[in-house]
Amino acid sequence: MIRVLIVEDDPMAQKLLENFIENSGRYKVIGSIASAGFAETYCLKHSVDLILMDVCTALGVSGLEISAKIKKIKSDIKIIIITSQPECDFINRAKAGGVDSFWYKSSDEKEILELMDRTMEGESIYPDSTPSLQIGYAWNTEFTPRQLEVLRELTSGDTNGEIGERLGISANTVRDYIQQMLEMTGLQNRTSLAVAADKSGLVNKNY
Repeated sequence: MIRVLIVEDDPMAQKLLENFIENSGRYKVIGSIASAGFAETYCLKHSVDLILMDVCTALGVSGLEISAKIKKIKSDIKIIIITSQPECDFINRAKAGGVDSFWYKSSDEKEILELMDRTMEGESIYPDSTPSLQIGYAWNTEFTPRQLEVLRELTSGDTNGEIGERLGISANTVRDYIQQMLEMTGLQNRTSLAVAADKSGLVNKNY
């Protein structure tokens, strides 16, 4: 039996994954924890073959950051990132951290079990794109990478100067990017733009 650790802070999602795995006949849940902060220690104390790792976990701990740490000390453990967040940078960060596969959450039992099988066989499975969503009148695919960087920083509530300093651009350039996005979305001001971006999950600065 393949030993699976689930890292998921949503009790309903955690239970659903447990049921899928236990009914498979080839996987066994050896642990379910809510925070990725405990996953690294768990892997050092127990034999784990596969981790299903959420991104936004309890106690504000990033599943992406912990996955990268686990891969450095236990490279043989397969890791699948599971998330409902469409943040465009999550896929890139997962690849950079050595994560084996990436899955957007659904209730399709066959889909997740097939992904687990293929990952355990050595394949690396990633979606071709993030889920489609709108902010105002604009689709997520219409934003440039630089606009998304500015938008991600904008959700922190900082000034254009502070954002520009972190991104290595001028405050005026930040202002121009924000104006572009306001025109694209039809939103009225930077606050409404930041709130809409945060609520939609298009950008997520916290994880």
